[in-house]
Amino acid sequence: MKKYNSIRIFKNPFLESLTHVHPIVPLLLWVPVIIYWLYKSYVDYGLTMAEYGAFFLIGIIVWTFTEYILHRYVFHMPTIGPLTERFVFLFHGLHHDDPNDPTRLVMPPAPAIIIVALLYGLFSLVVPERYIQAFMAFFIVGYLCYDYIHYATHHFKMTSKVGRYLKKWHLQHHFRHEKSKYGVSSPLWDYIFRTVTGPKEN
Repeated sequence: MKKYNSIRIFKNPFLESLTHVHPIVPLLLWVPVIIYWLYKSYVDYGLTMAEYGAFFLIGIIVWTFTEYILHRYVFHMPTIGPLTERFVFLFHGLHHDDPNDPTRLVMPPAPAIIIVALLYGLFSLVVPERYIQAFMAFFIVGYLCYDYIHYATHHFKMTSKVGRYLKKWHLQHHFRHEKSKYGVSSPLWDYIFRTVTGPKEN
């Protein structure tokens, strides 16, 4: 990867190194997990193609909703002190300060694994045991789509009609009004929750 003059956020060189991630890392980390979960769901429960198809759609839709909620309410949450300011900066404010840093556009493995483990436990409360592995596999497929759409909007010339639309949509969030257009992989929930445009400013 070409050397980029990144904003330094940790004095400790080891901690700092953990904040820089090559874009291939999410694929290397999560594709084996996806394959394992899909395999286990077939071996343990004999899921049918119809069931896989249904949970593909469910997993992708739930991901887009999760992406929207995290982006709107966690990554852009109001700060009430130095701890919340630091949290928001580390998770997302840094990206708004330097949106084109190619080493900080995908989630580092350590927090990604923790977040997925927490979500697995949370979703297990509502998704039947028979389907949880297939659901999580397709949920992570949605996450990977988001990661690479996000990377592409900042670093590639999108040539397709959909690609150009998503690139314009996300860059408007960055450079026109950050309190709108929270969806990256899909604008669906922005339309549902009426955040296509931001609040009027005085």
